[in-house]
Amino acid sequence: MDYPIPDWDDLRVFLALARAGSVRGAARDLRVTHPTVSRRLGGLEGLLGARLFERMPEGYALTEAGQEVLGLAVQMEEQVQEMGRRVLGRDTRLSGRLRVTLSGVFATRLLMPDLKAFQDAHPSVELEIETSYAMADLSRREADVAVRCTNSPPEELVGRRLMHYASAAYASLEYLADHDPVNAPADCRWIGWADDPSPLWVKESAYPDVPAHGIMSDPEVQLEACKAGMGIAQLGCFIADREPDLRRLPPGEPGGRMDIWVLTHPDLKKTHRVRAFTEFLARVMGRRRDLMEGRCGQPTWRPKLRRME
Repeated sequence: MDYPIPDWDDLRVFLALARAGSVRGAARDLRVTHPTVSRRLGGLEGLLGARLFERMPEGYALTEAGQEVLGLAVQMEEQVQEMGRRVLGRDTRLSGRLRVTLSGVFATRLLMPDLKAFQDAHPSVELEIETSYAMADLSRREADVAVRCTNSPPEELVGRRLMHYASAAYASLEYLADHDPVNAPADCRWIGWADDPSPLWVKESAYPDVPAHGIMSDPEVQLEACKAGMGIAQLGCFIADREPDLRRLPPGEPGGRMDIWVLTHPDLKKTHRVRAFTEFLARVMGRRRDLMEGRCGQPTWRPKLRRME
Protein backbone atom coordinates (compact mmCIF):
# COMPACT_ATOMS: atom_id res chain seq x y z
CA MET A 1 0.00 0.00 0.00
CA ASP A 2 1.30 3.45 -0.94
CA TYR A 3 1.22 6.00 1.86
CA PRO A 4 1.06 9.78 1.34
CA ILE A 5 4.42 11.56 1.50
CA PRO A 6 4.22 15.00 3.09
CA ASP A 7 5.99 18.00 1.58
CA TRP A 8 8.93 19.07 3.77
CA ASP A 9 7.79 22.71 3.61
CA ASP A 10 4.42 21.66 5.03
CA LEU A 11 6.18 19.84 7.84
CA ARG A 12 8.30 22.91 8.58
CA VAL A 13 5.10 24.90 8.99
CA PHE A 14 3.67 22.15 11.22
CA LEU A 15 6.78 22.21 13.45
CA ALA A 16 6.76 26.00 13.70
CA LEU A 17 3.06 25.98 14.64
CA ALA A 18 3.58 23.24 17.24
CA ARG A 19 6.39 25.26 18.82
CA ALA A 20 4.81 28.69 18.63
CA GLY A 21 1.27 27.60 19.47
CA SER A 22 -0.29 30.19 17.15
CA VAL A 23 -0.53 31.01 13.45
CA ARG A 24 0.89 34.45 14.13
CA GLY A 25 3.92 33.06 15.95
CA ALA A 26 4.60 30.44 13.27
CA ALA A 27 4.30 33.03 10.51
CA ARG A 28 6.71 35.30 12.37
CA ASP A 29 9.28 32.56 12.92
CA LEU A 30 9.13 31.37 9.29
CA ARG A 31 8.86 34.91 7.85
CA VAL A 32 5.79 34.02 5.83
CA THR A 33 2.20 35.29 5.84
CA HIS A 34 -0.61 34.04 8.05
CA PRO A 35 -2.55 32.63 5.05
CA THR A 36 0.54 30.64 4.02
CA VAL A 37 0.66 28.94 7.41
CA SER A 38 -3.06 28.15 7.33
CA ARG A 39 -2.91 26.91 3.74
CA ARG A 40 0.04 24.59 4.32
CA LEU A 41 -1.45 23.20 7.53
CA GLY A 42 -4.72 22.53 5.74
CA GLY A 43 -2.87 20.77 2.93
CA LEU A 44 -0.94 18.56 5.36
CA GLU A 45 -4.06 17.61 7.32
CA GLY A 46 -5.89 16.84 4.08
CA LEU A 47 -3.02 14.66 2.85
CA LEU A 48 -2.81 12.69 6.10
CA GLY A 49 -6.57 12.57 6.59
CA ALA A 50 -6.28 13.63 10.23
CA ARG A 51 -6.73 16.75 12.31
CA LEU A 52 -3.36 17.69 13.80
CA PHE A 53 -4.36 20.64 15.99
CA GLU A 54 -7.32 21.66 18.12
CA ARG A 55 -8.10 25.31 17.42
CA MET A 56 -8.82 26.91 20.78
CA PRO A 57 -9.10 30.54 21.92
CA GLU A 58 -5.77 30.39 23.71
CA GLY A 59 -3.96 28.87 20.73
CA TYR A 60 -3.30 25.67 18.80
CA ALA A 61 -2.97 22.40 20.76
CA LEU A 62 -1.71 19.16 19.26
CA THR A 63 -4.17 16.30 18.87
CA GLU A 64 -3.12 12.71 19.45
CA ALA A 65 -2.40 12.36 15.74
CA GLY A 66 -0.46 15.62 15.90
CA GLN A 67 1.71 14.26 18.69
CA GLU A 68 2.64 11.29 16.53
CA VAL A 69 3.46 13.49 13.55
CA LEU A 70 5.50 15.79 15.78
CA GLY A 71 7.88 13.02 16.85
CA LEU A 72 8.45 11.91 13.26
CA ALA A 73 8.79 15.50 11.96
CA VAL A 74 11.44 16.29 14.59
CA GLN A 75 13.43 13.24 13.44
CA MET A 76 13.16 14.38 9.82
CA GLU A 77 14.29 17.87 10.79
CA GLU A 78 17.35 16.47 12.52
CA GLN A 79 18.19 14.35 9.46
CA VAL A 80 17.82 17.33 7.11
CA GLN A 81 20.09 19.40 9.33
CA GLU A 82 22.63 16.58 9.48
CA MET A 83 22.58 16.35 5.69
CA GLY A 84 23.24 20.07 5.43
CA ARG A 85 26.13 19.88 7.88
CA ARG A 86 27.72 17.00 6.02
CA VAL A 87 27.46 18.74 2.65
CA LEU A 88 28.79 21.97 4.15
CA GLY A 89 31.61 20.06 5.83
CA ARG A 90 32.59 18.43 2.54
CA ASP A 91 32.48 21.81 0.83
CA THR A 92 34.56 23.43 3.57
CA ARG A 93 37.17 20.68 3.34
CA LEU A 94 37.65 21.48 -0.33
CA SER A 95 37.00 18.00 -1.63
CA GLY A 96 35.19 16.53 -4.58
CA ARG A 97 35.35 16.87 -8.32
CA LEU A 98 35.80 20.28 -9.93
CA ARG A 99 35.08 20.45 -13.65
CA VAL A 100 36.87 23.29 -15.44
CA THR A 101 36.55 24.12 -19.13
CA LEU A 102 39.07 26.38 -20.86
CA SER A 103 40.84 26.70 -24.20
CA GLY A 104 43.62 24.29 -25.03
CA VAL A 105 46.27 27.01 -25.28
CA PHE A 106 45.29 28.43 -21.90
CA ALA A 107 45.74 24.98 -20.38
CA THR A 108 48.99 24.03 -22.11
CA ARG A 109 50.74 27.35 -22.74
CA LEU A 110 49.69 29.35 -19.71
CA LEU A 111 48.03 27.72 -16.71
CA MET A 112 49.31 24.16 -16.34
CA PRO A 113 51.90 25.03 -13.64
CA ASP A 114 49.16 26.89 -11.76
CA LEU A 115 46.70 24.03 -12.11
CA LYS A 116 49.36 21.79 -10.60
CA ALA A 117 49.89 24.27 -7.76
CA PHE A 118 46.15 24.32 -7.02
CA GLN A 119 46.03 20.52 -7.06
CA ASP A 120 49.03 20.30 -4.73
CA ALA A 121 47.42 22.76 -2.32
CA HIS A 122 44.06 20.95 -2.37
CA PRO A 123 44.75 17.24 -2.97
CA SER A 124 41.17 16.25 -2.10
CA VAL A 125 39.85 18.23 -5.07
CA GLU A 126 39.80 16.18 -8.26
CA LEU A 127 40.36 18.52 -11.21
CA GLU A 128 38.58 17.54 -14.40
CA ILE A 129 39.95 19.68 -17.25
CA GLU A 130 37.94 19.97 -20.45
CA THR A 131 39.66 21.87 -23.27
CA SER A 132 37.17 23.55 -25.55
CA TYR A 133 36.53 26.85 -27.31
CA ALA A 134 32.74 26.53 -26.97
CA MET A 135 30.80 27.92 -24.04
CA ALA A 136 29.91 24.94 -21.86
CA ASP A 137 26.33 24.68 -20.67
CA LEU A 138 26.96 25.36 -16.99
CA SER A 139 23.25 25.18 -16.24
CA ARG A 140 23.41 21.47 -17.12
CA ARG A 141 26.57 20.99 -15.05
CA GLU A 142 28.69 20.24 -18.11
CA ALA A 143 31.30 22.19 -16.16
CA ASP A 144 31.54 23.98 -12.83
CA VAL A 145 33.85 26.77 -14.00
CA ALA A 146 34.46 28.16 -17.49
CA VAL A 147 37.38 30.37 -18.52
CA ARG A 148 36.42 32.13 -21.73
CA CYS A 149 37.42 35.00 -24.02
CA THR A 150 34.25 36.96 -24.72
CA ASN A 151 32.92 40.49 -24.64
CA SER A 152 29.37 39.28 -23.97
CA PRO A 153 29.26 36.50 -21.35
CA PRO A 154 25.90 34.69 -21.00
CA GLU A 155 23.51 36.63 -18.79
CA GLU A 156 22.53 33.53 -16.81
CA LEU A 157 26.11 33.06 -15.53
CA VAL A 158 28.03 34.95 -12.88
CA GLY A 159 31.73 35.64 -12.63
CA ARG A 160 34.39 38.24 -13.00
CA ARG A 161 36.29 39.86 -15.83
CA LEU A 162 39.98 39.21 -15.32
CA MET A 163 41.67 41.27 -18.03
CA HIS A 164 41.97 41.80 -21.78
CA TYR A 165 43.19 39.17 -24.20
CA ALA A 166 45.36 40.81 -26.86
CA SER A 167 46.50 39.43 -30.21
CA ALA A 168 48.74 40.65 -33.01
CA ALA A 169 50.15 39.65 -36.39
CA TYR A 170 53.34 37.55 -36.23
CA ALA A 171 55.78 35.92 -38.58
CA SER A 172 59.03 34.02 -38.16
CA LEU A 173 62.42 35.60 -38.75
CA GLU A 174 63.00 32.96 -41.43
CA TYR A 175 59.80 33.96 -43.24
CA LEU A 176 60.56 37.68 -42.96
CA ALA A 177 64.01 37.17 -44.47
CA ASP A 178 62.31 36.36 -47.79
CA HIS A 179 58.96 38.20 -47.48
CA ASP A 180 57.98 41.81 -46.95
CA PRO A 181 54.32 42.18 -45.92
CA VAL A 182 54.67 45.98 -45.79
CA ASN A 183 56.07 46.61 -49.28
CA ALA A 184 55.11 43.40 -51.10
CA PRO A 185 51.92 42.06 -49.49
CA ALA A 186 50.86 40.06 -52.54
CA ASP A 187 53.92 37.83 -52.11
CA CYS A 188 52.91 36.96 -48.54
CA ARG A 189 50.12 34.87 -47.09
CA TRP A 190 48.07 34.69 -43.95
CA ILE A 191 47.73 31.31 -42.30
CA GLY A 192 43.97 30.90 -42.58
CA TRP A 193 41.44 30.03 -39.90
CA ALA A 194 38.56 29.07 -42.16
CA ASP A 195 37.65 28.22 -45.75
CA ASP A 196 37.40 31.84 -46.88
CA PRO A 197 40.10 33.49 -49.04
CA SER A 198 39.14 36.96 -47.80
CA PRO A 199 37.74 36.71 -44.28
CA LEU A 200 36.63 39.70 -42.24
CA TRP A 201 39.54 39.47 -39.82
CA VAL A 202 41.97 39.89 -42.74
CA LYS A 203 40.08 42.90 -44.07
CA GLU A 204 40.18 44.51 -40.63
CA SER A 205 43.87 43.76 -40.08
CA ALA A 206 46.87 45.96 -40.85
CA TYR A 207 47.48 43.75 -43.91
CA PRO A 208 44.19 43.52 -45.80
CA ASP A 209 46.00 42.87 -49.11
CA VAL A 210 47.74 39.73 -47.87
CA PRO A 211 45.70 36.71 -49.01
CA ALA A 212 44.70 33.96 -46.57
CA HIS A 213 45.75 30.43 -47.42
CA GLY A 214 45.11 27.13 -45.66
CA ILE A 215 42.73 26.18 -42.86
CA MET A 216 44.18 25.73 -39.37
CA SER A 217 41.55 26.27 -36.69
CA ASP A 218 43.63 25.26 -33.67
CA PRO A 219 45.81 28.04 -32.15
CA GLU A 220 48.54 25.53 -31.32
CA VAL A 221 48.70 24.46 -34.96
CA GLN A 222 48.66 28.10 -36.09
CA LEU A 223 51.60 28.83 -33.80
CA GLU A 224 53.67 25.91 -35.03
CA ALA A 225 52.86 26.74 -38.66
CA CYS A 226 53.97 30.31 -38.09
CA LYS A 227 57.21 29.17 -36.45
CA ALA A 228 57.84 26.83 -39.38
CA GLY A 229 57.64 29.76 -41.80
CA MET A 230 54.31 28.95 -43.47
CA GLY A 231 53.11 32.52 -43.31
CA ILE A 232 51.73 35.29 -41.12
CA ALA A 233 49.44 34.41 -38.22
CA GLN A 234 47.14 36.34 -35.92
CA LEU A 235 48.15 34.94 -32.53
CA GLY A 236 47.53 35.61 -28.89
CA CYS A 237 50.33 37.77 -27.54
CA PHE A 238 50.71 35.54 -24.49
CA ILE A 239 51.89 32.62 -26.63
CA ALA A 240 53.68 34.37 -29.50
CA ASP A 241 55.59 36.97 -27.51
CA ARG A 242 57.51 34.21 -25.74
CA GLU A 243 58.74 32.66 -28.98
CA PRO A 244 62.26 33.98 -29.75
CA ASP A 245 62.00 33.30 -33.50
CA LEU A 246 58.72 35.20 -33.96
CA ARG A 247 58.30 38.94 -34.46
CA ARG A 248 55.28 41.17 -34.37
CA LEU A 249 54.59 42.97 -37.59
CA PRO A 250 54.13 46.74 -37.81
CA PRO A 251 52.50 48.71 -36.33
CA GLY A 252 53.30 46.39 -33.44
CA GLU A 253 50.48 47.46 -31.16
CA PRO A 254 48.30 44.56 -30.00
CA GLY A 255 44.71 44.50 -31.16
CA GLY A 256 41.73 42.18 -31.22
CA ARG A 257 41.08 42.88 -27.57
CA MET A 258 38.59 40.57 -25.91
CA ASP A 259 37.82 40.16 -22.23
CA ILE A 260 38.83 37.07 -20.30
CA TRP A 261 36.10 35.90 -17.92
CA VAL A 262 35.95 33.21 -15.27
CA LEU A 263 32.31 32.10 -15.07
CA THR A 264 30.11 29.78 -13.06
CA HIS A 265 26.43 29.14 -12.42
CA PRO A 266 24.78 31.25 -9.67
CA ASP A 267 23.92 28.08 -7.74
CA LEU A 268 27.62 27.18 -7.54
CA LYS A 269 29.21 30.51 -6.73
CA LYS A 270 29.24 29.83 -2.97
CA THR A 271 30.50 26.26 -3.29
CA HIS A 272 33.83 26.37 -1.51
CA ARG A 273 35.91 24.55 -4.10
CA VAL A 274 34.44 26.71 -6.90
CA ARG A 275 35.05 29.89 -4.94
CA ALA A 276 38.57 28.81 -3.99
CA PHE A 277 39.44 27.99 -7.60
CA THR A 278 38.03 31.18 -9.10
CA GLU A 279 39.81 33.33 -6.52
CA PHE A 280 43.04 31.40 -7.09
CA LEU A 281 42.69 31.83 -10.85
CA ALA A 282 42.11 35.57 -10.52
CA ARG A 283 45.33 35.88 -8.50
CA VAL A 284 47.56 33.91 -10.85
CA MET A 285 46.11 35.53 -13.96
CA GLY A 286 46.60 38.95 -12.40
CA ARG A 287 50.33 38.27 -12.27
CA ARG A 288 50.25 37.73 -16.04
CA ARG A 289 48.31 40.84 -16.99
CA ASP A 290 51.18 42.42 -18.96
CA LEU A 291 51.72 39.20 -20.89
CA MET A 292 48.02 38.72 -21.64
CA GLU A 293 47.54 42.33 -22.70
CA GLY A 294 50.55 42.34 -25.01
CA ARG A 295 53.13 44.35 -23.10
CA CYS A 296 55.92 41.75 -23.08
CA GLY A 297 56.68 41.44 -26.76
CA GLN A 298 59.79 40.93 -28.83
CA PRO A 299 60.97 43.98 -30.81
CA THR A 300 58.63 44.76 -33.69
CA TRP A 301 60.01 43.74 -37.08
CA ARG A 302 60.81 46.57 -39.46
CA PRO A 303 61.15 46.18 -43.24
CA LYS A 304 64.46 47.01 -44.84
CA LEU A 305 64.64 50.44 -46.40
CA ARG A 306 64.62 50.28 -50.18
CA ARG A 307 67.23 52.18 -52.14
CA MET A 308 66.08 55.15 -54.15
CA GLU A 309 66.43 54.43 -57.91
